[in-house]
Amino acid sequence: MKYESFLIKYGEIGTKGKNRYVFEDALIKQIKWALRNVEGDFSVSKEIGRIYVDCQGNYDEDEVIEALSHVFGIVAICPMVRVHDKDFENLKNAVAAFVDKVYKDKNITFKVDTKRADKSYPGTSETINAALGEHILNTYPQMKVDVRNPEVYIKVEIRNHVNIYSSSIKGLGGMPVGTNGRAMLLLSGGIDSPVAGYMIAKRGVRLEAVYFHAPPYTSERAKEKVINLAKLVSRYTGDINLHIINFTDIQLYIYDKCPHDELTIIMRRYMMKIAQIIAKEHDDKALITGESIGQVASQTIESLLVTNEVCSLPVFRPLIGFDKQDIVELSQQIGTYETSIEPYEDCCTIFVAKHPVTKPKLEDIKESEKALEDIDKLVEKAIETKERVLCRL
Repeated sequence: MKYESFLIKYGEIGTKGKNRYVFEDALIKQIKWALRNVEGDFSVSKEIGRIYVDCQGNYDEDEVIEALSHVFGIVAICPMVRVHDKDFENLKNAVAAFVDKVYKDKNITFKVDTKRADKSYPGTSETINAALGEHILNTYPQMKVDVRNPEVYIKVEIRNHVNIYSSSIKGLGGMPVGTNGRAMLLLSGGIDSPVAGYMIAKRGVRLEAVYFHAPPYTSERAKEKVINLAKLVSRYTGDINLHIINFTDIQLYIYDKCPHDELTIIMRRYMMKIAQIIAKEHDDKALITGESIGQVASQTIESLLVTNEVCSLPVFRPLIGFDKQDIVELSQQIGTYETSIEPYEDCCTIFVAKHPVTKPKLEDIKESEKALEDIDKLVEKAIETKERVLCRL
């Protein structure tokens, strides 16, 4: 059966009280964006507690569901039939026709579950359930009622019209992108940072990203890899502006002037400084990193404390308590893993010391940074010469 309508269910949005319409409108905007490249004509509408996608023309139902499954804020996608004539005899026939089209094999157990949003409709949910169930049994005697553990739930929603559906495809949940401000993601070519961006975007935050490139120590293929990762994440978040910083001169300068066991921490501090400058220029309210406690030397509690010291914006670290395997599994789920493991080095790995300090002291790091007399000029130049790439799928 080819469905012409989809009921879109949301969860957390329903708790937003008088501001709920803001979140609903943001979700509708994201749904339209997700469907922009899908063949067919689609209209998106809403009523109290429900959003609908109606399809016309030549469209592929699986492609519609696939597009909607990448939209944050959707809890469930329900292919449905809409009935406008609410006369009960017509409703009984419509439910029976629905069952016939959807379930060719009638040797199944079922339960009818009716919700009356229109309280003026005659009867109660229980009496309507009983009458519709009786009509289905009379029409298809091989079907059986099971109110405790049915194989199929026949859902009937009585509103200004009637929605009939029986399947519910799980959505991503979360909040619609754009409802909780903007943040800057420090994006590398690794596994962690794309996952971190995905997780914060799931809470309604719109993303920008910054990538630190170090030619000739990192190749153009490394840069293309990061651009491709941003594009993959953008399928969930909408367009991402990726700011590419040439970090080579800064890294070489730090390498020449500072103790080598402190290189990673000092370079990380300057990455955070630069990311924050760009973030503030674009009214981003936070930074996002893919750091996880203890994963590498720069991610011990002491290292994170020293890194944080250069930031006035909050730093979101959604993976902070994750094991590596947890992160790998999530990267596989969202489709970034295969790109992340491509063998192209990023700028951090090129300059890693053999024995990096794992418990840096802030006063020692600041003392070492006093040797960087000309670094502000290099930072200014790096920001002035940055490249911006619009990433979208």
